[in-house]
Amino acid sequence: MIKNAIRKYLNNFKGFSREIWILTLITFINRAGTMVLPFLSKYLKENLHFSYSQVGWIMVCFGAGSMVGSWLGGKLSDKIGFYRIMIFSLLTSGFALFAMQYVTTFSGLCLAMFLLMSVADMFRPAMFVSLSVYAKPENRTRALTLVRLAINLGFAAGPALGGLIIMNIGYSGLFWVDGATCIIAILIFWIKVKEKKVHLISKEEKQSLEANRESVFKDKPFWIFLVSCLISGILFFQLFTTIPLYHKEQFDLTEFQTGLLLTMNGIIIFFLEMPIVGYVERNKIDKVKMVTIGCLLMAISLFLMLINIWVGILVVMMVFMTFAEMFVFPFSNSFAMSRAPKGHEGRYMAIFTMSYSMAHILSAKVGMGIIDNWGYQANWAFMGTLGVIAFVLGIWTLRLVNQEKINL
Repeated sequence: MIKNAIRKYLNNFKGFSREIWILTLITFINRAGTMVLPFLSKYLKENLHFSYSQVGWIMVCFGAGSMVGSWLGGKLSDKIGFYRIMIFSLLTSGFALFAMQYVTTFSGLCLAMFLLMSVADMFRPAMFVSLSVYAKPENRTRALTLVRLAINLGFAAGPALGGLIIMNIGYSGLFWVDGATCIIAILIFWIKVKEKKVHLISKEEKQSLEANRESVFKDKPFWIFLVSCLISGILFFQLFTTIPLYHKEQFDLTEFQTGLLLTMNGIIIFFLEMPIVGYVERNKIDKVKMVTIGCLLMAISLFLMLINIWVGILVVMMVFMTFAEMFVFPFSNSFAMSRAPKGHEGRYMAIFTMSYSMAHILSAKVGMGIIDNWGYQANWAFMGTLGVIAFVLGIWTLRLVNQEKINL
């Protein structure tokens, strides 16, 4: 029985190319080293003594830079190729992180955070395009899931280690580790993975692509879906903006304890996400339906935060958020890629990743603003309501996509 379960679990990891496994490895190294993000709001508030409003504005610059980086990464991936963009992005952002710890003024951090994320988030759309090149078409959703698994396994280790580093060395240690892992990861990629040349398109194909150029702006289901993705991002990023502060102020948790909650999130995802994706694909369950259910679970997780007299609710909330994450993110990635015409994958994935960059901006600024004026309870109620709206938008998208299939 146990052997059979293990064999079924391992079967989900078969059929990937060598390049996909290397991409997964460097993603794990990079994410395990990403210790700054979960503690950034705490670092700005408690170490540099900025106000909630100032923390919110710095996180706005973080998100704005992320939007610019996502757009540039997608556009340049279509023009000069994903390979060069990935190398430039991680190598440059690694050295930039070393320098970031020495910037301590409000205006300096706003500018530095914007520039850092403009370079760092060029990586994301380029990496998504690389998956479409190195993975077989039938394996793309699982390849996306495998990379997400590496991200979450990295996050499982990163926050707990980050909490220990803060307690023993201080916040400066996070910047050194994060920068070093960016550089190590991309050097492994550079050495082990060779650029795969994409065939040059003919004049006729080019004319066809030009005809489809505006299709992304006319793709109504895609844009409605993007709004639900934007909302899911706003809710999810509360884990890295308002929730770590709430842990400390409401329940007096240490950085290490906050890290352990995020570690639990990563461990659950490691064991369950790939089997869930495999089950969905084998049974041909609609991807938009999975994302829609995930949005509902996110809404529930934020409403649970209204219970502020029992510390155990943080564990329950994290379980709901984790399952929501497993339903939303792998299938939203896959759906966005499936909407892209040939040759415009970078454009579609840039817009898709920009929706999460915008979520960074709104998550921090709106969340911090609500807390500053009305308190944490108002923020959880507002965010939960947003989740219900995302759920409704998901249902709308599902109906439009089903109507498209009928009309074909």
